[in-house]
Amino acid sequence: MTTKISPSLTIGRLAKQAGVNVETIRYYQKRGLIQEPEKPAFGYRYYPIETISRIHFIKRAKNLGFTLQEIGVLLKLGDGNCLETRELARQKLALIEKRINDLQSISQVLRDLIKSCESQKTSETCPIISALVEL
Repeated sequence: MTTKISPSLTIGRLAKQAGVNVETIRYYQKRGLIQEPEKPAFGYRYYPIETISRIHFIKRAKNLGFTLQEIGVLLKLGDGNCLETRELARQKLALIEKRINDLQSISQVLRDLIKSCESQKTSETCPIISALVEL
């Protein structure tokens, strides 16, 4: 079953076709990521069909770890500013790699704590709890 896309959409239809809820669209409008159309005296606001692509852009950028503030910058930069966009992507990559390293360190500490707990013969004190108290 295919969904016919009209040239302009109410907020409900836009949300459905973009795969988000209405509140997400309203939030993106408040953040300046999506332009809110004028409301006629009687009736509903109608969003241009291109808004679907913009929402998909926002969702993909969020999946890559960009914040809504950073996405706003990317949207303002547009296609013609590859150098600035690349620098933002490099900064994001550096932040993600730091988080990965931090998580790997945490993972190793937890492995060591679990191992010390498994090797303990008595159940008087738990090495994990003791280690957390000491931290």
